[in-house]
Amino acid sequence: MKGIFSIFRKDDKAFTGLESAIVLTAFVVVAAVFSYVVLGAGFTTSDTAKKTIDEGVKQTTSSVELAGDVIANSSDGVVTEIIIPLQLTAGQSPVDIGASSAAGMLVVTYADNATYIPSTTWKEEFIGNHDDDTVLEQHEKVQITVTVPDKSMLDGTADQVVNKEFKLEIKPKVGAIVPITRVTPPQLDGVMVLK
Repeated sequence: MKGIFSIFRKDDKAFTGLESAIVLTAFVVVAAVFSYVVLGAGFTTSDTAKKTIDEGVKQTTSSVELAGDVIANSSDGVVTEIIIPLQLTAGQSPVDIGASSAAGMLVVTYADNATYIPSTTWKEEFIGNHDDDTVLEQHEKVQITVTVPDKSMLDGTADQVVNKEFKLEIKPKVGAIVPITRVTPPQLDGVMVLK
């Protein structure tokens, strides 16, 4: 039976090579799909992490800072108002502070050893060059005039007001709180620079 049927004899050499190529191709395809999925998940995770970090940095960095001395005005032996000059910190985006405390864009709290007021009454006045809006932008300064709350330590009699420490906190919508701690001087004048 040698003759024409000898070409159909059993030989595994060709099939072994073909099976190896199929298995190798399958492994390459599976590895490519797996790596695509892993890289896609990694990119998504790193993008989410970047957004979280950016938002965290935005919330923890102060967007406003003091731009000069804190001034107190007094009348009839009591402190009536506290004037706080503010500006943007370097590199921060503009902040809408609102025209007054009624706008709710900026909250100023007051605390002393006997009183805590979570939201005081204040009004704004821009200083120097600015456009006609309530947004604090780079190279602009605003003066916040805080009305001293009734029944606070600064609203007491003259001998109770001198040499007293109090704290204000400026809380913008975005950014960290700006704490301001000051002490009233030993003698009350009409206008006082607080240290």
